Amino acid sequence: MERLFGEEDAAPQGHAATLPDAPLATRMRPRTLEEFVGQDRLLAAGSALRRALEEGHPHSMILHGPPGSGKTTLARLVAEASDAVFEEESAVQAGRAEVRGVIERARQRLAAGGRRTIFFLDEIHRFNKAQQDALLPAVEEGLVTLIGATTENPYFEVNSALLSRARVYELEPLKPAHVRVLLERALERGECGPLGRIDPAVLDFLSERSGGDARTALNALELACQAAGADGPVGLPQAQDALQRRALLYDRQADRHYDTISAWIKATRGSDPDASLYYLAVMLEGGEDPRFIVRRMVVLASEDIGNADPQALVVATAAAAAVEHVGLPECQFALAQAAIYLSLAPKSDAAKRALGTSRGYIREHGAQAPPAHLRSSTRSDGGYENPHRRPGHSSPQELMPDSAIGQRFYEPDDAEALLRKRLEEIRRARGRA
Repeated sequence: MERLFGEEDAAPQGHAATLPDAPLATRMRPRTLEEFVGQDRLLAAGSALRRALEEGHPHSMILHGPPGSGKTTLARLVAEASDAVFEEESAVQAGRAEVRGVIERARQRLAAGGRRTIFFLDEIHRFNKAQQDALLPAVEEGLVTLIGATTENPYFEVNSALLSRARVYELEPLKPAHVRVLLERALERGECGPLGRIDPAVLDFLSERSGGDARTALNALELACQAAGADGPVGLPQAQDALQRRALLYDRQADRHYDTISAWIKATRGSDPDASLYYLAVMLEGGEDPRFIVRRMVVLASEDIGNADPQALVVATAAAAAVEHVGLPECQFALAQAAIYLSLAPKSDAAKRALGTSRGYIREHGAQAPPAHLRSSTRSDGGYENPHRRPGHSSPQELMPDSAIGQRFYEPDDAEALLRKRLEEIRRARGRA
């Protein structure tokens, strides 16, 4: 097929052809699977989504991903591959009447010639339960193949009955390299005038600072070209103005990448939440991978806070879960919350020092076998005293190998005063004071 829709059966909304004055992102929308950029995991050879595209057998699906990641384009490609009519509505504007209209037209097409209908519902999470329920019969009967798109977690925002009849696909933000490909493609097609008028730094800036949103990057490029005039050079000032963001000297693979995370660690360790947030913002604005940031948060929670506030590790790992389950841009709030908490938490490196001391001892003296009474049941001498059977749940029995008796690895510091008091009580009860 040369066109997304045939002349005889175009979508009622008039999407059969791209208007010449449409935004650049719309004009550059891929028309074939070969032109599609990104989502390599979803579109891997043999995957369910790729088979649906290659074999022309679409199924109802929910496309969940950030803006500009390709949800609408994928929906159109599914329709193209299956030779289906593509009906598009936005849940922000459409209501039950519009949905009934789509379903009735789909019914008439099937009756007249057997042609199927792809119903693309953008921002499906905006439909309430009753509106979503109205779609169920048409999806169940096969009158329409529903493709919903949402930036919100569909498991929270879409009815379970509808989810059970659709497959959920999670799209990832485009990588800077993907966005760069699309920008270069636009220039090669002459969409923004001669190639020579664009400073290469503009493409670097838009690729890195668009947050994986191809639509934002392409439309900013078009706006920058318009601001420069028909023949004027397009440089960083025009690109910064178009994107309303400053160009950052930040490279995720170079020294500034490591310098900034180092500064964040030291600012957070130094209990300065403002400095911690500053460096966090630098990394987010620079397009840093949030997983890289949150891994350092988890490490810091144990390395620099430890048992002075055990809740710090809970907060950091919860932020890590938010990064994995929510992703950007929403997970930035969890990162900010964690950065503030970690900054204000009491600090202690006692756990780190204790581990270093114990490992140093093992390296110097070697690992000794546990006492016979501590070994597994088949190898024990039967002399183990269970502390739960003694007053205070404390046994004086020696738990160290003979060569390590009397060694002290963990020394609580002032931030772990309660633990220090508890340790002293335990040692006295065990006769180890």
